[in-house]
Amino acid sequence: MPKLKTRRSAAKRFRRSGSGKLMRRKAFKNHLLEHKTTSRKRQLSTMAVVDDRDAENVRLMLPYL
Repeated sequence: MPKLKTRRSAAKRFRRSGSGKLMRRKAFKNHLLEHKTTSRKRQLSTMAVVDDRDAENVRLMLPYL
């Protein structure tokens, strides 16, 4: 059986947490930050858990994560 290739774009976007859950960055923290409140920007900086419905697709893209 040949080795599986990792989707490099997904490898840069997702991480595995200590308990094994898939983690992702939150959206809306790239630009146009001037009018957003400090607390909102701080909340957007934290990592979020990938939803169960999406987790299977992410696992297929990252076979060795």
